[in-house]
Amino acid sequence: MAADSGGADAERARLAEADAGRAAWRRWGPYLSERQWGTVREDYSRGGDAWSYFTHDQARSRAYRWGEDGIAGVSDDKQRLCFALALWNGRDSILKERMFGLTNAEGNHGEDVKEYYFHLDNTPTHSYMKYLYKYPQDAFPYDDLVATNRARGRRDVEYELLDTGVFDEDRYFDVFVEYAKAGPEDLLVEITAHNRGPDEATLHLLPTLWFRHTWSWAGGTAVPNLWLTPGAIRADHEELGARWLYFTGDPETLFTENDTDNERVFGSPNATPYVKDGIDRCVVHGETDAVNPGHTGTKAAVHHVLTVPAGGSATVRLRLTDIELADPFDGFNQVIEARRAEADVFFEGVVPDGLGEDERRLVRQALAGMLWSKQYYYLDVERWLAEHGVDPLAADPRIRNSAWYHMVNDEVMSMPDTWEYPWFAAWDLAFHTIALSVVDIGFAKSQLELLLRRLYLHPNGQIPAYEWNFGDVNPPVHAWAVLFVYELEKHRTGGGDRVFLENAFQKLMKNFTWWLNRKDVEGNNVFQGGFLGLDNIGVFDRSSPLPTGGHLDQSDGTAWMALYCQNLLEIAIELAAENPVYLEHAQTLFEHFAWIAVAMNRVGKDNASLWDEEDGFFYDVLRLPDGGATRLKVRSLVGLIPLAATSVVGAWTDRRFPELVEGARDFVRRHPAVEALVSSGDTLGSGTAGRHLFALFGEDRLRRILARMLDEEEFLGPYGIRSLSRYHAEHPYTFEVHGETYGVGYLPAESDSGMFGGNSNWRGPVWFPINVLLIRALLNLHAYHGDTFTVEFPTGSGRQLNLYEVAREISGRLTSTFLRDAEGHRPVHGAQPKFAKDPHWKDLILFYEYFHGDNGAGLGASHQTGWTGLAAVTATLFRLVGAGDWGALREEPLS
Repeated sequence: MAADSGGADAERARLAEADAGRAAWRRWGPYLSERQWGTVREDYSRGGDAWSYFTHDQARSRAYRWGEDGIAGVSDDKQRLCFALALWNGRDSILKERMFGLTNAEGNHGEDVKEYYFHLDNTPTHSYMKYLYKYPQDAFPYDDLVATNRARGRRDVEYELLDTGVFDEDRYFDVFVEYAKAGPEDLLVEITAHNRGPDEATLHLLPTLWFRHTWSWAGGTAVPNLWLTPGAIRADHEELGARWLYFTGDPETLFTENDTDNERVFGSPNATPYVKDGIDRCVVHGETDAVNPGHTGTKAAVHHVLTVPAGGSATVRLRLTDIELADPFDGFNQVIEARRAEADVFFEGVVPDGLGEDERRLVRQALAGMLWSKQYYYLDVERWLAEHGVDPLAADPRIRNSAWYHMVNDEVMSMPDTWEYPWFAAWDLAFHTIALSVVDIGFAKSQLELLLRRLYLHPNGQIPAYEWNFGDVNPPVHAWAVLFVYELEKHRTGGGDRVFLENAFQKLMKNFTWWLNRKDVEGNNVFQGGFLGLDNIGVFDRSSPLPTGGHLDQSDGTAWMALYCQNLLEIAIELAAENPVYLEHAQTLFEHFAWIAVAMNRVGKDNASLWDEEDGFFYDVLRLPDGGATRLKVRSLVGLIPLAATSVVGAWTDRRFPELVEGARDFVRRHPAVEALVSSGDTLGSGTAGRHLFALFGEDRLRRILARMLDEEEFLGPYGIRSLSRYHAEHPYTFEVHGETYGVGYLPAESDSGMFGGNSNWRGPVWFPINVLLIRALLNLHAYHGDTFTVEFPTGSGRQLNLYEVAREISGRLTSTFLRDAEGHRPVHGAQPKFAKDPHWKDLILFYEYFHGDNGAGLGASHQTGWTGLAAVTATLFRLVGAGDWGALREEPLS
């Protein structure tokens, strides 16, 4: 068994081998979902009620169609063979094989996992991974969690597992699962259970190996086989070949089939006595005839019964490999120690100097969470529709995703949260790649390319949104992410991946054209788009027909398109450095941006432009069927996203492409509306170092927007920029339609409405992705305006900062959400003392979906290291980028 050197470059060498195709180091990884039940993929109901069609209670007995789930699980990259942990404390009514949580209807704020587990470590090739699950020794309070949360209202706090008392007196096990690769196909597993309680306790530990069920569906595969050999379970699969799961000692081995228990689920006879829940029935209920005495099947577990003294621990070791070994545990400890050391060295190269211990812990756990959230995602939409009895070529709007029959998803993808959101979402994924690029640029690029492939991108150019509705519309941030990842790689290596950039540009232009043709109702460069990822931010549900009739001109939708133009323009200029054909694209994109900027600032005959001169802010405009219009004067991120649409191009473009600059000037001269806007702004004028600024406002409007954004009584919270101004706490906005009042008030925590499922809230909390875009905008504005442009921070304080300093301050506030204060409390954990004082909890960090606008407490999905993994970026950015560095990136062409 090769331990390797543990040297400085071991993990980076593996990454290089994987990227070059020399070794499949990424083939095995944490690719199991933490919830497959309750997903759209598994929903074959008539009404599309995914949560009710396939429940947690059924999951132990019912074979999945499209994927698998498990605790601390791993699989190959096509999820043919799966390994995960099962546990039983001797008191639970079921074997603990998967994480428990509430459905959307059961939770008072929608779906919510009710377990404590933590992604502690992971490397990009998954050569070393570490996971912690906290398992109570008393019976898990399934019924209590459901009943108590269901009885609470939307304005009540959620009832959490710690609130049930099941962790009182520390009567629980800390179960650490570590994986270390001896080779690309050779995985060592060490599971250590610590008894944190005051008394000796028994734990049934069942490492489980099984095949994803692929054989009984139409067009299915041959049935694979697991069978017992001396000291191992052998797995034979027609594609994978042979594998062995080696174990130590002489534990009991239990075999069954990964087939549905039809008798329990549907009340119909089983074709075999050995079904998916056979191991649960044997261990928990004593039904020894539920497992196969012949020790063969498609699902098997190694049953360890551990008696762990108070304060003590017990360890189980296994090895999953494609090599038949005479002494599989020779050198086991050395490999584990080597991979741990290599992971330490790898992250030393990621985390910049100057960070404190707690900040370093934050960065490492954030990136570990990103890497643990990679999941195999499989869905053949045409087959799925056919299995629903739908003609895939006859799109039926009553059937979910019926217009997306071309889609075939069959990849490892980065998930927002592998329990709450175990499906990709387009704009989430773009943000994921920003954090992922810190550790694995190759994987980040592959994720961006994925949604642009022909099997994902709709033939009309639309990017799929998410599985509940692929045809919904997410903000178009893909081009921004592509450009960011390209620039980062260029900065690191000295050479950008132009093939990646050009391939993305061609397909993004197709998507850009889709936006132009589909989301500009009146053809006037003011865009719609619906909810655009901001669920309940508006007065009305922006993705549904308005109660007033008519439509919304959306400030955010229009600003997103301005940002899209800017990003594509920057890419076109970069590509033009080697291929002048892209100059025409650049000119066209400049003109698109100019018209959008005019539209954003236009004052029509009804004086209903998106910009409100009196308030100094951008709003949505409601366009009524009778031709009337009114601004919906809600001060929210909708009005700050125009600030995010800010980009800078270096003076080198003037020297390299004078024809582009002259073409832009000629365009402006020929169009008085554009000329009027430019003369009042900064677009074609030169700023610091001759740079050009692309923005939707001039200096006066910029100062007015910033005055609101940086006001602690409005947007600036102690832990970042709020999604809704705190002004609306005392001044809620209301709008009456046909005797019914619609309103928006400041809600710093959870939503009080069921809009978009009620499981997220954009009416006050802090959201990391938008904050990061605003930080980017401030850095661009500083690169243009320089150090002499200052504003009050906070507004009214008298303290003047330049915009680089403002960006750094906001970044620091975001990062402090996760850091211990003087009393040991992390704001993210709210007032929960267990996380502040207990030595076995205080260094554990959860990365929530969004955060309380006033106190920073984590809200929503609790493991959304998807876009909240950006905390790794906010914690390190200003250690790496000085005041002059950001602008210097625009000084010379990228290639």
